Amino acid sequence: MKNKEEQKHEFLFEKTNYIILLIGIAVIALGFILMSGGGSDDPNVFNEEIFNFRRIRLAPTTVLIGFGITIYAILKNPKK
Repeated sequence: MKNKEEQKHEFLFEKTNYIILLIGIAVIALGFILMSGGGSDDPNVFNEEIFNFRRIRLAPTTVLIGFGITIYAILKNPKK
């Protein structure tokens, strides 16, 4: 009986870690949303919109920042 009482189920992360992790996932999703679009309905017509600043620079940078935030949320030590 004592063995079951002593055995507590603890979460791996604290609440702040999960909040930071959700923010990172939202930033990654925003980056992928920024990458979408720019295609053409007609395969014979080339659309230059796929090479604009938003899809080439901003969206991949946003995704990398989101990955950095999620890595920080995983490595953040809640005990300190």
